[in-house]
Amino acid sequence: MGNRGMEDLIPLVNRMQDAFSAIGQNSNLDLPQIAVVGGQSAGKSSVLENFVGKDFLPRGSGIVTRRPLVLQLINSPTEYAEFLHCKGKKFTDFDEVRQEIEAETDRATGQNKGISPVPINLRVCSPNVLNLTLVDLPGMTKVPVGDQPADIEQQIKEMLMQFVTKDNCLLLAVSPANSDLANSDALKIAKEVDPQVCVLLVLSPSLI
Repeated sequence: MGNRGMEDLIPLVNRMQDAFSAIGQNSNLDLPQIAVVGGQSAGKSSVLENFVGKDFLPRGSGIVTRRPLVLQLINSPTEYAEFLHCKGKKFTDFDEVRQEIEAETDRATGQNKGISPVPINLRVCSPNVLNLTLVDLPGMTKVPVGDQPADIEQQIKEMLMQFVTKDNCLLLAVSPANSDLANSDALKIAKEVDPQVCVLLVLSPSLI
């Protein structure tokens, strides 16, 4: 399929993702997307924000991403963001985008740092982005914190696998440069799935 064909396909894919999210389900269809995976504090947020050119993702310690964030980037003359669950509302202040992600996450998971597989759909229109669909997934962890369930590691891995095992999913594995790649959680996931569809991004600690 040529570039023109891909340009025509992306809006259709976005509408299908929105439709499944609206009914509270993940899509079982194999839709083209880039899944961003990594351990906690690996720098996934920095990578995603560089795609957009804005700071808009929640930051903090522990598991910050607790629901999949389907990030639909659309090249457009005007810059704004909109959520599927806030129909008709356009966000031009990206600090408010961050606050809405946090609030919507808490609505589904509570404030005990639990996770939910139901995605948040965020569309960012801007003249500075390429037409892409990325999925931000929870950072991998091994030790439950606070009220997190004892099997939090397995829950996160199962959620990741729902996305990264799809044929049309490209896996973007993020690891900090000051860590041993042999112990990279993201690379371990990639090897389990298919190293042929994995891109490894190693970040300088100053970029995380």
